[in-house]
Amino acid sequence: MSDTPFGFGLPPEEPENGDEGKKKDQQGGGGQGPFGFGLPGAGGPGADNPLAAMFGSMNPNDLGAAFQQLGQMLSYEGGPVNWDMAKQIARQTVAQGTPDGTKDASVGPAERSAVEEAVRLADLWLDDATSLPSGAGSAVAWSRAEWVEATLPVWKELVDPVAERVGAAMGDVLPEEMQAMAGPLIGMMRSMGGAMFGTQIGQAVGVLAGEVVGSSDIGLPLGPAGKAALLPLNVESFGKDLSVPQEEVRLYLALREAAHQRLFAHVPWLRSHLFGAVEGYARGIKVDTAKLEDVVGQLDPSNPEQLQDALQQGMFQPEDTPEQKAALARLETALALVEGWVDAVVHAAAKPRLSSADALRETLRRRRATGGPAEQTFATLIGLELRPRRLRDASRLWASLTDARGVDGRDGLWAHPDMLPTASDLDDPDGFVHREQLDFSEIDKMLGEAAGGSGEKPNLTKDDTPKKDDKDDDKGDGSE
Repeated sequence: MSDTPFGFGLPPEEPENGDEGKKKDQQGGGGQGPFGFGLPGAGGPGADNPLAAMFGSMNPNDLGAAFQQLGQMLSYEGGPVNWDMAKQIARQTVAQGTPDGTKDASVGPAERSAVEEAVRLADLWLDDATSLPSGAGSAVAWSRAEWVEATLPVWKELVDPVAERVGAAMGDVLPEEMQAMAGPLIGMMRSMGGAMFGTQIGQAVGVLAGEVVGSSDIGLPLGPAGKAALLPLNVESFGKDLSVPQEEVRLYLALREAAHQRLFAHVPWLRSHLFGAVEGYARGIKVDTAKLEDVVGQLDPSNPEQLQDALQQGMFQPEDTPEQKAALARLETALALVEGWVDAVVHAAAKPRLSSADALRETLRRRRATGGPAEQTFATLIGLELRPRRLRDASRLWASLTDARGVDGRDGLWAHPDMLPTASDLDDPDGFVHREQLDFSEIDKMLGEAAGGSGEKPNLTKDDTPKKDDKDDDKGDGSE
């Protein structure tokens, strides 16, 4: 995460009980490594020491390959995150299996057929619950490893702006004359920083692959557009202790996946709105350089444990700034509105047809409210809470809008970001529901006349929607 050169610790001592001790240590994940990076819930090599996945148990036969990887890491000259390493670590984390002992497995023809049928039926049910047409051009069944491969491009888009800003902030700590003198060292520091960030991201994505059931669990479109995806292995684990038939669990989760696909396919500005909030957060990152200089000045380079303690105590933790807080508030509200809409629409579609609809809805709400170890890692790593705190409030508001304005009136609010409820509207849903609806028809007509003189309503997207005055831009995204 940082651009600080990390010292390499000595190899672990041989366990007293020989090979059996080695096996036990590998299975249990070992102790905290000299780098101080850990991930709750991820066992095995790489869970506590970010280089353990590369060096393994220090088998002499593997040392050549390990040092070759180390050389590649130090010679990395890419962006702020070493995504090749992130992918490698994520795949290794997936291969280790989940804490309950479940190993990843290829998806068979029967499972693929079951997912395709569930998504097809889900889309039919959703036709009665929303005016947005189907957004899933195809249905796919992924293994955990396939989920990693399919979603890494989106994680890159999410994380790179934050990592780049943090790296730039760390570089500002050194005076200019020192930066000129330490040019080669700074290059190595950046390579190490990219590797450390890539390792943590890889671990988190790998653990998350063992938790998610589709491509949209966290409210963001992580997979390719138009592909409704489920992970059969994780769907089975999700419903194992619920006393609900597996077919109903799969169908309910397919409803949620298909509803997300409809929303992101037919609200063209929504994706850039969500990712723009992440970029806004990155722009507001500031590091307390005075604190960092003070901590660095007290570190003993020969004592790696001291560096580990400093890392764990937030040595590189960015400061909260008004810009960050505003961007996080926008993201949090937008995620709540997305998940609340999906929750309300899916419940309307499932309630008359599935006896388990209420139980499955409550289970998913609790799951989204608490988050798993991987989500907690992302919150620690880049300061982003990838779950909505006000899901229930948003769901109630969307349900009230359905009662008051009907399905078309409710879904019509997605036509423009300024028409959506704000955070304050979640506090007073009745006030929003009965408020006079905003009408952009005159503005649309004027824009159409200016563009071509036809007076036809333009096709609104993120880039060509009517804008308020610049001074109102921060207030006009409907997600304060």
